[in-house]
Amino acid sequence: MFVACSTLCFAREPLEKALRLIAELEFDKFELAIVEDGQHLRPSLVGDDLEAALQQVRKGPSLTPSSIHLDFGPVDWNDQAVRRRFDAHCRFAKALSVAVLTMPSAPLGTPLEQEIKRLSSLVDTALRDGLVPTLLTDSGTLAGDPQIAVELCKAIPGLGLTLDPSHGLQGPHKEVEFDLVYPYVQNVHLRDTGNKPGEFQVRVGQGLIEYARIVTQLQRYGYNRALTVAIIDRPDNPFEREVEVRKLRLLLETLI
Repeated sequence: MFVACSTLCFAREPLEKALRLIAELEFDKFELAIVEDGQHLRPSLVGDDLEAALQQVRKGPSLTPSSIHLDFGPVDWNDQAVRRRFDAHCRFAKALSVAVLTMPSAPLGTPLEQEIKRLSSLVDTALRDGLVPTLLTDSGTLAGDPQIAVELCKAIPGLGLTLDPSHGLQGPHKEVEFDLVYPYVQNVHLRDTGNKPGEFQVRVGQGLIEYARIVTQLQRYGYNRALTVAIIDRPDNPFEREVEVRKLRLLLETLI
């Protein structure tokens, strides 16, 4: 295992500065977030000009991308232009020598068979480019329910999960056992989180995330990928972002 930093930790900065800050905080690996409503690279831009996007990432400090967090936002996946854009992102990941591709599943309430059909095509594309496609366990999506997340992974060979334990404390599945997802985990997003409203992100040490237990469970299944610091950069955060990002890096490094 190793510790990486998501560019979402510095989402309000230009990408070049975000990467510089990640390097200054002594990370050597990072997760590149490509989010349509974000300030960094956007799926629409990457899909339209792959080479320019590659240059934007490569001109930064000598960091190694460990994964890509891809969120197209609300789009029509039956649109061939959207599918071609997804294909371009798989080639983009391959060009960066990134293995893991994290993406959201469909919103809660989506019929399971419909989601299996959509994901099967995307997973086939990702696997052809040598990627490890994963679904984020976001509580607002189907994969936020651990039982459904496992069903999806069983139904679609090659599909894995990006575990975000914060959603288990704040989402609608608080009483559900999350241990069943560990055999399918290929990436992990971490911050500290409480179980009260408004405590999705709190200072490291003031929440309820059991980092040591998470690492122990991952080790049971031979996990050897990233523990990604994913403290989302928001203007209303009640803490100093650099301090908390550094603190969590140091804590995680003591556990691996």
